[in-house]
Amino acid sequence: MTVRDDYLARIGALIRDARQHTGLTQAELAAELKTSQSAVNRIEKGQQNLTLDMLARIGSALDSELVSVGTSGPSHLRVAGGTTLSGTIDVKSSKNAGVALLCASLLNAGTTVLRKVARIEEVNRLLEVLTSIGVKATWLNDENDLELIVPAELDLAAMDADAARRTRSIIMFLGPLMHRYDDFELPYAGGCDLGTRTVEPHMTALRPFGLKVVATEGSYHAAAAEGVGPERPIVLTERGDTVTENALLAAARYDGVTVIRNASPNYMVQDLCFFLVKLGVGIEGIGTTTLRITGKPVINCDVEYAPSEDPIEAMSLIAAAIVTKSSITVRRVPIEFMEIELALLEEMGFQYDRGAEYAAENGQTRLVDITTHPSALHAPIDKIHPMPFPGLNIDNLPFFAVIAATAEGQTMLHDWVYENRAIYLTELNKLGAQVKLLDPHRVLIEGPTHWSGAELICPPALRPAVVILLAMLAAKGTSVLRSVYVINRGYEDLAERLNALGAQIETFRDI
Repeated sequence: MTVRDDYLARIGALIRDARQHTGLTQAELAAELKTSQSAVNRIEKGQQNLTLDMLARIGSALDSELVSVGTSGPSHLRVAGGTTLSGTIDVKSSKNAGVALLCASLLNAGTTVLRKVARIEEVNRLLEVLTSIGVKATWLNDENDLELIVPAELDLAAMDADAARRTRSIIMFLGPLMHRYDDFELPYAGGCDLGTRTVEPHMTALRPFGLKVVATEGSYHAAAAEGVGPERPIVLTERGDTVTENALLAAARYDGVTVIRNASPNYMVQDLCFFLVKLGVGIEGIGTTTLRITGKPVINCDVEYAPSEDPIEAMSLIAAAIVTKSSITVRRVPIEFMEIELALLEEMGFQYDRGAEYAAENGQTRLVDITTHPSALHAPIDKIHPMPFPGLNIDNLPFFAVIAATAEGQTMLHDWVYENRAIYLTELNKLGAQVKLLDPHRVLIEGPTHWSGAELICPPALRPAVVILLAMLAAKGTSVLRSVYVINRGYEDLAERLNALGAQIETFRDI
């Protein structure tokens, strides 16, 4: 490869990454540039000469200063710590609800408009998959409203396998697609053993509808039997969120009544239920562990829906305030899914003001505004462990590691759900914490911590990665967090939004 070809390839990769970050398809970028999709494809592959004028136009379309960036390598964060935060911030819409609703749009022959969708990497990957099979997806405005139009026939053979393998949410295509095809394949990341283990809980939910799935190397092979439905209640052996969602998506167009027991009543499941009701599906028991669904075989309606706010992001922002000993106001907190966390924090000495409740834009979820106050925390009497809703959310557990590190005394965290996620919390030791790994599921944290800056590589788990970033906000001196793609998968503009509260976080790439 010549030097010129190398530069074109690097610039092409930058353009592709910037396009994917903004949620545009190649066709949509081509329309912005008044060129063809094939030309954009050649540009991204480094097979097209580029003038400075074209680079400037692409940069403008993607809101990215492409000419000033020197590499397409991973992005990093440089944090000047020890600052105090102040101001007001709104919680963004739920990532997990947005992902479920994108999958659910495949049920609807009409036009689906989703309001204020989180523009994160996980959503971008799913949109790439959807558009590759023929779904028309259009960002309508700066509010991140998204319009989805599903064609009468999907082109599954054209599915973007690379994008599909980069999102675990692809498994939630099983429920909607079984209503459209007798036989289909879905790519997935990982080997055969992982695929079998991942799909098995879903099969407990989907077998009663006549779906059979075989996991081979890199693909799920699905075969659906027409007209088959559950003869008795479906009992989920695992109260999983995505498993419950897949069962709901299968039941939505089944011509009959489906009862799901041990269903997850978590926030993203409730959002999916509210959306399906707007499509005309009958659902009783929303917010409980028993759901009774009356399906609607043909769904063809124009619908608008606004997913509620993300309780995990709300916890992230409250944790940021606690560890930096700051007073901030976090608006639009979905209190129903934060009550256990806040009650535990109160036991630890956290002081805050809570405003009156009001309804989210979906008309159902209860929101409040919370103002934090600098607080002297102490360790809780008992260990901290997650439970299915309405217990402490499994995704919120890691935030208690950095909170406990600021508290006086010893705190034990028991992360019983995930294998080996707790080990990443020991990375806090590099910033001055005292986190002892007792076994793959338990850590013992001794506080308080005198945080100090350090350079770390981002762990592959989303929540521990954000926990490290929050500790860096409290750490004196300069810290560097390298390769932060995993954070971008789950958070939209987190660094910029923390900066608006007074943090000093700089995004950079290696030259």
